[in-house]
Parts: sequence; C-alpha cells; structure tokens
Amino acid sequence: MGEETKIKVLAVDDDETILDIYETGLTADGYAIKTFSSPKRAREFLLDAAPPDIPDVILMDIMMPGIDGISLMHEIHSWLNTAHIPIIAVSGLNDAATLNDALLFGAMDYVVKPFEFDFLETKIKKAYELSKRRAPKQ
Repeated sequence: MGEETKIKVLAVDDDETILDIYETGLTADGYAIKTFSSPKRAREFLLDAAPPDIPDVILMDIMMPGIDGISLMHEIHSWLNTAHIPIIAVSGLNDAATLNDALLFGAMDYVVKPFEFDFLETKIKKAYELSKRRAPKQ
C-alpha cells in the first residue's frame, strides 16, 4: 500500500494571513507545508535541515524585515544542500526591477499578490517537477 509522496513546500512571508492561506489551501490539497513568518528562522531551518526535511519548493515573499526575500534566495542557492530547490517569489510588488532581481537571484517564477490559488498551485507543481530533476541522488 504505497502512499503518494506529498510535495514539501516551505513558505516564507511576514504576513500571517498569507501563511494561513498557504497552510489551509495547500494542506487541504495534500501538500506538506511548513511556514515561517521570519526569514531569519527560515534561514536557520534550512541551514540545519536533515535531507528528509528539505523542501521540494519554496514560496518566498520579497519585502520582509531583517532579510529581504531576494537576499535569502541568493543565500539558499549558495548552500550545497538547498542549491537545487526551485523558489517561487510571491510579492505584492509588480514592477519590472523587482521581477528582474528576483529572477536574477534565484527565483524560477514570480507570482503577484493577490493571486488565484489554482494559479499558484500550477506554479508549485511545475516547480516540483523541476525539483525532482535537480535533486541530488541519495
């Protein structure tokens, strides 16, 4: 009796309402979701995470206190154990410079808030397929 593998999503956003939307919607649709309202705590988690806890996909807000999302994306992709993880930038910012920076520093895609949940899920599934191809073989 094989259990279908859940897509592991890590979401980083300083807006608790957005995190609640992720947790409610993604959990209901069968995803394993871990959320952080603090980019610093998300950073610590990823640095210390054991291989089974490494997410398949990361949803990253851009504007956050302490560490902005673009800087954190750049860091995540510089670490050996997380370099392969696709990151989807999710932001209220909709200007070309922010989009360009996000894509330049590691985002594979960009979603503007407010978003349609089905649209976000399509992006997550696409990112997961990429993640499976990029993941280190264990």
